[in-house]
Amino acid sequence: MDALRKFPARPTGAGETFQLFRDGAPRTRAWLMTQSGHSRSTVAARIDALCRIGVLAPTGEASSTGGRPPATFAFAPSARVVLGVDLGATRARIGLTDLAGTLLVERDELVAITDGPERVLAWVADTAEALLAEIGRPASDLAGVGIGVPGPVDHLTGRPANPPIMPGWNDVDVPSHLAERLGVAVAVDNDANIIALGEQRMIYPGERELLYVKVATGIGAGVLMDGALRRGAQGAAGDIGHLSLPGKQDVLCRCGNHGCLEAVASLASIARNLGQEEGAPVSTDDVIARVRVGDVRANAHVRQAGRDIGLALASAVNLLNPSRIVVGGLLALAGDQLIAGIREVVYQRCMPLATARLQIGTARGGSNAGIVGAATLVIDSFLSPEAVEGLILSKEE
Repeated sequence: MDALRKFPARPTGAGETFQLFRDGAPRTRAWLMTQSGHSRSTVAARIDALCRIGVLAPTGEASSTGGRPPATFAFAPSARVVLGVDLGATRARIGLTDLAGTLLVERDELVAITDGPERVLAWVADTAEALLAEIGRPASDLAGVGIGVPGPVDHLTGRPANPPIMPGWNDVDVPSHLAERLGVAVAVDNDANIIALGEQRMIYPGERELLYVKVATGIGAGVLMDGALRRGAQGAAGDIGHLSLPGKQDVLCRCGNHGCLEAVASLASIARNLGQEEGAPVSTDDVIARVRVGDVRANAHVRQAGRDIGLALASAVNLLNPSRIVVGGLLALAGDQLIAGIREVVYQRCMPLATARLQIGTARGGSNAGIVGAATLVIDSFLSPEAVEGLILSKEE
């Protein structure tokens, strides 16, 4: 992430001033003078610098109380575009947003992560160039790339770290690979983290303490505390799928341990258990289809998966005290049984104070949440005070 930032030797103060415009509301010079305590000449110089790099633009005039109406200025999110990429186990979603996170164009295609980094990252770069051409933007307008992958990521390096469902990806330098092709800095994170960020920005902007849980081929979580992603020391925070459940020690997980939540309650495990119970193979698509039509046996398995997930989440609720749990992924979107099972156990096992205002529900951001969340990784860094200062100084050189 630090690669997305430039740290100027002599800050102008314009980077801090710009943060007052991030909400999109038009401001006058007089308003900025009142808010900042700076002189008219200082405020004017900072506005001029921000307009030169394109992140601020005149928006007209405010109403006058006498005399000449004051000019107003506002954030210009169309100045640059950002690529957001959400790589799943079998699908990839990719799109361009403006600097406010508004989605401009997107693609949703079948791309298997097991195809390996060379093929998948080449597809990302090819599609990025095609999307830029589609909306008529030059490559120089690309501010950066945010990408989510379905496995743990070392946040300091952006490299996947022993991802169970990503053969051939371990320790691959994803940022350098894409930066070499697209010429911009790249931020990489776990897919649950980027979707958590996307859900928060798109649907729950007022939520400061949010826990997102993705239930699909695997199970993962993204943790937002005080409005920011919490990744832990090496980026392993939220790896709820590999918490060990009591009484499940006979179930082998693909990570090599026994009793992991993912081995017990994921979509893949439900398909496996249904197949063993019925004596015939059951695919994950079969599970989703049967849940949607109200199949009793499939719904019973999904309800139990919800209880198992609820057991793991109860510990997280008591420890972190989130105000909202958002559950996404294919299994959550197929019906209400998963959420019902989670609520049943969480409200039963958690301390009353921890659940007094806790809301548990299904994700609402849709397939775009991952794209927007990945783009937000870049946007928040690209528009940070330090990075804006860097843009101003590079413009002057």
